[in-house]
Amino acid sequence: MCANLSAALAKAGYRVVAIDTDLEGANLHTCLDVSSPRVSLADFVAERESDLAKLTLETPVANLQLIAATYGNLAAAQPGATRRIELLAGLRRLDCDVVFVDCGAGSHAATVDYFLVGDDGLLVLHPEPTSVENSYAFLRAAFYRRMQVAMKKHEVRDRIREAMDQRNQRGIRTPLELLREVELMDPEEGRRFVATVRRFRPRIVVNEVSTAEDVKLGFSVRSVCRKFFGIDADYIGYINRDAVVHQSVLRRRLVLEEHPKSDVSIYIQRIARKLMESLGPPGAAGARASSDQDDR
Repeated sequence: MCANLSAALAKAGYRVVAIDTDLEGANLHTCLDVSSPRVSLADFVAERESDLAKLTLETPVANLQLIAATYGNLAAAQPGATRRIELLAGLRRLDCDVVFVDCGAGSHAATVDYFLVGDDGLLVLHPEPTSVENSYAFLRAAFYRRMQVAMKKHEVRDRIREAMDQRNQRGIRTPLELLREVELMDPEEGRRFVATVRRFRPRIVVNEVSTAEDVKLGFSVRSVCRKFFGIDADYIGYINRDAVVHQSVLRRRLVLEEHPKSDVSIYIQRIARKLMESLGPPGAAGARASSDQDDR
């Protein structure tokens, strides 16, 4: 998904850097047909290199560069909190129009931070019970992390951290109950909480759709987000299940290039156009970050 959406934006004239942050299971370089990357994000994590621009690699797609995630240290793959802040700041300084962050699956603190740094957060889920459960778990983790970062009072942050334990002794089970707690503690922080919720608008894509019920899944997730979290998630499209995707992966080719007239490519282009609506024309502003989290 990240590879093809990045390519779609690059083909539309945007200067794009796609970064693979899945240091435990890097594969974005394979999807973009970049064999044996000479440098990667692992060099930044290990502090061998601090300039992210020096880690960018050319890809076969014009306007699209890659920061791979190969050669990670399996003993400590992800950067610590301080190094992570430096990484996120460095992404904003890259000389490009769009940074596309491939977050990988799971709810690790680093993965959540990568997702939240984006101007747009794209949650990709599959019409399978395990993927849906993982997606809700990830959204919950991202929601509480966003609230924790936004609050200014240490005691409020501590209360949010406490609420992240679903069996916490105070009995806080939902974001709405947490909001009431925060408002009682500090009305000003309560208003900040509400304002932060309104700005948190993840975008949803359902991948490998086979039936009409699969298509409806995106609307169901959006409804749950509004009811449970109080957030307005944006369902921006779906992609059908098609054997051409598997064929393209085997050939290390983008489905957009291998099968440009397939339904999959058409749907990817539609999603890309929706992302472009919030970007403005190529070169109009500094680097914007889009984060892609695939919960499977």
